Amino acid sequence: MTDNMQTKFWRKLKNYLLTGVIVVAPVAITAYMSYHLVVWINEVTSRLIPQQWRIGNFVPYAVPGLGLILLIVILIFIGMFTTGWAGKFFVRLWEKIIRKMPVVSSFYSLMKQIFETFLSQKSRSFSEVVLVQYPRPGMWTIAFVSKDQTQGEIADKTKQNLMSIYVPTTPNPTSGFLIFVPQNDVIKLDMSVEDGIKYVLSCGIVTPETLEIRD
Repeated sequence: MTDNMQTKFWRKLKNYLLTGVIVVAPVAITAYMSYHLVVWINEVTSRLIPQQWRIGNFVPYAVPGLGLILLIVILIFIGMFTTGWAGKFFVRLWEKIIRKMPVVSSFYSLMKQIFETFLSQKSRSFSEVVLVQYPRPGMWTIAFVSKDQTQGEIADKTKQNLMSIYVPTTPNPTSGFLIFVPQNDVIKLDMSVEDGIKYVLSCGIVTPETLEIRD
């Protein structure tokens, strides 16, 4: 085997090794973190159950995920409570206290906005992801279409076919700017709204697999 063939062989072997790591590492880390998260939830929630009511007294073997089920039930009851008048009062009181804490308030606000973005109906109000030139021509940014064609006074006064476009800020897409862009100046993307939000949240680090422009 010549030196050139040996070099190619070791290079291919190295590439195979790196590819294997890239494939296996995310799966292994996700499984590891998920397992320990379930174990941690089981340990925490088991302390909330009186000793005489614990499942181990009735079943001779451990039941994995029981703590997670209990946590879901608790979260449902908390959601039911906070939708009422008394619950909303305590939530407002809690947030008022949090806002007075300098560092904690910023972290709490960011986490709340991120979860609201993914779990509420806000992301569903956008129809698609687009590219627009913002804040000046020649600079492109990801944006979301809130309305395909603007109507009312704005359309009447401008005499143009404008689209209502929401330009999010990074890494917090719950704040941003509403701009009105001519339809011809908008490039539509194939990525879903959820992928677009992930792209903004990650500051461009997490790239969706398809970024192809539609014809």
